[in-house]
Amino acid sequence: MQLQTMSEMLLFVLSVASLLCRSAGRPSVNYLENHFETEEVRSEAIKRLLEVFGMEDPPHARGHKQAPQYMLDLYNTVADVDGVTKDPYLLEGNTVRSFFDKLRSEQEYRFNLSNVARTEKVLTAELHLFKLRPQSTVAFNRHHFCQVSVYQVLDITKKNITQDRKLLSSRLIPIHSSGWEVFTITQAVRSWMVDEGNNQGLQVVVKTLGGSQVDMKLVRFASGRNHHQSKQPMLVVFTDDGRRSATLEGKGRQHPMDTPQLPHIPMAAGPPASRSARSLDYGDEDPGSAAAAAACQRLPLYVDFEEIGWSSWIVSPRGYNAYHCKGSCPFPLGQNMRPSNHATVQSIINALKLTRGIETPCCVPDKLFSINLLYFDDEENVVLKQYDDMVAGSCGCH
Repeated sequence: MQLQTMSEMLLFVLSVASLLCRSAGRPSVNYLENHFETEEVRSEAIKRLLEVFGMEDPPHARGHKQAPQYMLDLYNTVADVDGVTKDPYLLEGNTVRSFFDKLRSEQEYRFNLSNVARTEKVLTAELHLFKLRPQSTVAFNRHHFCQVSVYQVLDITKKNITQDRKLLSSRLIPIHSSGWEVFTITQAVRSWMVDEGNNQGLQVVVKTLGGSQVDMKLVRFASGRNHHQSKQPMLVVFTDDGRRSATLEGKGRQHPMDTPQLPHIPMAAGPPASRSARSLDYGDEDPGSAAAAAACQRLPLYVDFEEIGWSSWIVSPRGYNAYHCKGSCPFPLGQNMRPSNHATVQSIINALKLTRGIETPCCVPDKLFSINLLYFDDEENVVLKQYDDMVAGSCGCH
């Protein structure tokens, strides 16, 4: 049930209670106190969850727009169906944002980067333009290639003067081709991040190999004004917000060949079918015994964004399995759990009762994976962000 529906139901119950209290003579103080306490706890919980995702408030989605296909493809490349990162080396940085052009012109472009924090490090920035096929009315042209150059406009009042624009990228493109063309414009975006006033836009110039102007009917790029949203000019910026995982910093990233694969873990209901590398070694104990069932293990913990009330702005995933660790860590700790030396010593001290007040080791995650979130921000830009340490990959006694 969605958070909004739950709130509406609570308000409905309160309304009924209010009507009943009018006839009864006085309201139920305990009921009202419990209601407001529940709302306060829920509000605080949502606030803390937003902090985990690096937000102060949830984005205000104004409609059900379609995310750019490039961003959908990028998400599917770096994340599995549950949003868990396939390989930490696939994505440059931990944030990718897409911006649509605000000028809606065919040769001049401007993008609003106000939602990018100044503390983020710009790693790469790309201008994506969709090249249209030449119009059929244009006679056959002897040229097969054209030179496409992207300039940063330094002074908008003198954008046609060479010294008031800076060349960012230039390359040859087949005249009769059609599809997406990508130009690297990292230098321009970095200068815009230093001073927003530097953002005077971009200009695209198309010329023949001889340097003469090309007929606009021959080489055209889709614009936001006259073409479908799926072909609109787009700026894609790869950044890193500096929020690094303690796991990654302390242990180093996994080797690229070691793509994280979450092992199959039996559900909480019913005993494990066989011994797992993530369970304690109990010697000759029956795997179905109470002791084995209470062993440290990884259990499901599904986070449903729709129930939280975030489905209006999150594109994918609809939720994810964070998992949680539960169970006991009695002596002796099996080596198949890969316990730390500290956990082993603590377990021995506890078993021998050498020191008072020493508990058994705790069942905690010993491997954590990151998840990816694809969502709309307040400006309806689509953002792909990677969050470290969000999924318990395995559990152990530590």
